Amino acid sequence: MSVRRLAEASVQPASFAFNRANAAAAKQWIKKYPKGREQSAIIPLLMIAQEQEGWVTKAAIETISDMLGMPRIRGLEVATFYTQYQLNPVGTRAHIQVCGTTPCMLRGSEALMDVCRSKIHHDQFHTNDKGTLSWEEVECLGACVNAPMVMIFKDTFEDLTPERLAEIIDLYGAGKGASVPPGPQNGRTGSEPALGLTTLKSEKAILKSTRDREAREAAKAAKAAPDAIIATVAPIAADAPVAPSKASKPKTDAPETSPALKSPSPVKVAPAVEKAASVPAPLHSAANANKADPEVEQVSKQRSGPKNKAEPASAFKSPEVKVPAAKAAKPAKPSLEDKNRPAGIDRPALVDDLKLISGVGPKIEGILHSLGIFTFAQVASWKKAEREWVDGYLAFHGRIDRDDWVKQAKALAKGGVAEYIRVFGKKPV
Repeated sequence: MSVRRLAEASVQPASFAFNRANAAAAKQWIKKYPKGREQSAIIPLLMIAQEQEGWVTKAAIETISDMLGMPRIRGLEVATFYTQYQLNPVGTRAHIQVCGTTPCMLRGSEALMDVCRSKIHHDQFHTNDKGTLSWEEVECLGACVNAPMVMIFKDTFEDLTPERLAEIIDLYGAGKGASVPPGPQNGRTGSEPALGLTTLKSEKAILKSTRDREAREAAKAAKAAPDAIIATVAPIAADAPVAPSKASKPKTDAPETSPALKSPSPVKVAPAVEKAASVPAPLHSAANANKADPEVEQVSKQRSGPKNKAEPASAFKSPEVKVPAAKAAKPAKPSLEDKNRPAGIDRPALVDDLKLISGVGPKIEGILHSLGIFTFAQVASWKKAEREWVDGYLAFHGRIDRDDWVKQAKALAKGGVAEYIRVFGKKPV
């Protein structure tokens, strides 16, 4: 289980209090529990605080713990255990939870997460520039038959496509989230089949009274007009082939299945005679099996050995997965004389601590210094071509854009660690 901590002290409010409506709701929840068990109400009370503030603050946890007469550490244990509680600030208009469990993943949840990365922020739990939207990947949200799906506040939006999710995000970003109807987004009702009902279209198959009535009517009709029923049977053609009565019985010499050894058969045959008359099963032949037509067995040919199937071109490839050397040649390191190399400067008297940028360690900082990169302002000014050059020189495979070095450097250049915390909601690591 992942470690869950409270937000930094710099973003925590000094105090918390329920508004009038939520205070009344909290009292009603407390009354639902027996005397001496009021502390059980902490879970719904924390949810009410989250709905009021948008996230669960340290002051809210302490205030609710005091209200219920329980140690504050117990309240902290509950809030940090359940992932339904947001312990850091999220989008003020919407925090989008994208289900990533197997059914939704098979139906395209990765594409929904890509939409969130492009429209909100590359990383989870980070707000957009305006602070109105944020997102995260969660486990099963309970609408697997309508996958893929997301949850915003208490509403679920199902049967999504990337295009529809982009429209929903735009509406919430514009403050029009109330206009989006929850539930399936492809027109179907509930969890019925997408093409409409295919079974239980009438009550005939499920009501015994209906079946009994139809049986009585059929028996009455047969008794009244037997000739009519006989006439409905199609006559057998004189030249039609007649299958032998035992055509489907296998040939075997096993005593358990030999009809000649079973009573009340008048004929008794010894097992040795039966075995001599039986036809042995053919030996397995991989060559013959590979000659079978696909229409016969509905399988691919050449089954005698392993057969590697090509990976679909549309298969999702995580950026963190390393491609084996046998499959992809290692790209050459860009030249130091390349025109896209970022301009370097002489080492200044005051050098910025580049290790504050997420993704830059002591070794990478040393390489950047060797290239003449000493300040946050230099990194913040990199254009796309320059980022690609540095990315190739460091063999990062797109890591600079994924970690968004430019945005981090801009914040650090503008106001240091304080500005970084304001933009990203956490300290630089």
